[in-house]
Amino acid sequence: MTFSTSPDSSALSSYTAGRGVQQPVGHGDHGDHGIAPGEIAIGVIIGRASEYFDFFVYGIASVLVFPAVFFPLETRLEGTLYAFVIFSFAFIARPLGSVAFMAIQRRWGRGTKLTAALFLLGISTAGMAFLPGYTSLGFSAVVLLSVFRFLQGIALGGSWDGLPSLLALNAPQNRRGWYAMLGQLGAPIGFIVASGLFLFLHSALSMEDFLDWGWRYPFYVAFAINVVALFARLRLVETNEYSRLLEERELQPTDVGEMLRTQGSNLLIGAFAALASYALFHLVTVFPLSWIALHATQPINDVLVVQMVGAVIAMGGIIASGLIADRIGRRSTLGILACLIGVFSVFAPVLLGGGPFAQDVFILVGFALLGLSYGQAAGAVTANFASKYRYTGAALTSDLAWLIGAAFAPLVALGLSANFGLAYVSIYLLSGAVCTLAALRLNRALEIRD
Repeated sequence: MTFSTSPDSSALSSYTAGRGVQQPVGHGDHGDHGIAPGEIAIGVIIGRASEYFDFFVYGIASVLVFPAVFFPLETRLEGTLYAFVIFSFAFIARPLGSVAFMAIQRRWGRGTKLTAALFLLGISTAGMAFLPGYTSLGFSAVVLLSVFRFLQGIALGGSWDGLPSLLALNAPQNRRGWYAMLGQLGAPIGFIVASGLFLFLHSALSMEDFLDWGWRYPFYVAFAINVVALFARLRLVETNEYSRLLEERELQPTDVGEMLRTQGSNLLIGAFAALASYALFHLVTVFPLSWIALHATQPINDVLVVQMVGAVIAMGGIIASGLIADRIGRRSTLGILACLIGVFSVFAPVLLGGGPFAQDVFILVGFALLGLSYGQAAGAVTANFASKYRYTGAALTSDLAWLIGAAFAPLVALGLSANFGLAYVSIYLLSGAVCTLAALRLNRALEIRD
């Protein structure tokens, strides 16, 4: 039940052996197959960057575009809140997609599953680009946007390829934290590309042209990126070497009901262990953009530039998290960062409620903390499961963490803050930090008891 096989848990070998948990393979083992962890990491980064790009394109559009295009009869605040409701649909659908596409994999194979999932992700994203607004279709436009968003979530759940788990199992014993963070780099990369596209279009076009047709181009680009990512990932997972490694590590779908009966506690602990990071995720990416746009405290283009700088800082934080985790352990890293996020939450109202400089500080410091914490979020959710359940368990744990921690973050934060004050941002972040610390403590208690 341990989250980490890093130095802070050296006593766990006898524990996992007694539980029948397969130990990760050392550096020398994967060499027999001619595949190095770095090669696996490339596939993970490519896949995650394309997925995050799709989601950030929608997240930014839900602030800059959708209130005017799909909810023109509502106030700016209400239109943004309605867009955030639809934003959450993908996270609600994600675990359903994981379960459905794992059934497809069991019947038709990994390649068919991945192709279908990424094709659905690209089609649903591109479909938004062709969708007429409320003035043309009325409420039907909102319904179609909701359907496309739900399908995005289904597809993202189905795009799980098991490569992060394979990377964790094949990483050298003393470099687990380093290799765990590599796939997480896809998040800031996807955000930078999505923000850069919107920044260019928003600054180069008149507002009329931007709302009419300019905003659609990032959605077109998303389809093209998904095609490239599809071939890059299929090239990896469909080779004989990767198929053999995935089978030998038992990284295959298992019955969800059986997994819930035998590994339910691991699923919940894994989801809540990274909650501080997931809660912070949209509160430094989507929420500040909506808050500043609503109150017009500084130009939107300036905010996008600052957020792109923040994403670069987050990349540095993710890389640093690998070094830190290999020294003190992934569980300790998550715990320390949860405490720092809790401290950060205390200052959030003052910073967000201040002028442009204070808001920029909130964004940049938030991105730094996000990089350090999110860098090890994936590493924490894969080591908890017995080998037989690792593939399905890692996917559903991530889905649940996104649903609980991030799905409703922009909606709740903006709705409560606009009506009752920014103190609710502090409460939201602090609750995520408390949940992370409680889950880590529970995991530790179960480890000692067993």
